[in-house]
Amino acid sequence: MKHRLALLALFFGISACQSDNPYVASSLPMPPAPPQAKNTLDLSAYPAPPRDYGRYRTWGWLNGQLPPGTAWVDSAQVVEALSNGLDQRGLRPARNNQPADLYVSTTTRQEVRLRQVREDVDPYYGGGAGYGPYSGYRPGYGGYASVPVVRTYQEKVMVVQINLFDARTGQPVWSASADARSSNNLADRSKALRQAVQQALTAYPPS
Repeated sequence: MKHRLALLALFFGISACQSDNPYVASSLPMPPAPPQAKNTLDLSAYPAPPRDYGRYRTWGWLNGQLPPGTAWVDSAQVVEALSNGLDQRGLRPARNNQPADLYVSTTTRQEVRLRQVREDVDPYYGGGAGYGPYSGYRPGYGGYASVPVVRTYQEKVMVVQINLFDARTGQPVWSASADARSSNNLADRSKALRQAVQQALTAYPPS
């Protein structure tokens, strides 16, 4: 009896599998494109082409304005440092009222930052490697008598920000900043300015 019931259940199961599926796949056709689509190029649908920095040969100041001077560096020093730096990157000032390929703007500022330095100090002498009046080195930190001390110093740095713009489109194409240690001395500030400009321009043109 159980055998017959099992056969009947199997028969009805196979019959149900062979019955027609009441669900029918259907889809609507895509709507036609608007008439103006054939005359419009959607640039957002394509990746931006790589920029050819080799076509930039000349430069001029953005809006014809020289970089402003500050209390720690004057405008002429900034102009000289940036002009020399751009010249080393193959960029020449536009001459004879010719249009430039790039427009340049720059800002400078001086900041005070904290710098930490680790020093090994001899507790008997306040410094040195730990060699005292006794014969040989005394036992201590790292096999010496010195102990590690972290000192915090304030230092002034010159910060330079350089921005380049495509002269034809006005779009920014490159930007970088760098800094160099400075001081209250005029010669040190001038040297720090040149170092910061050179350091920033090492990233141009981008690879």
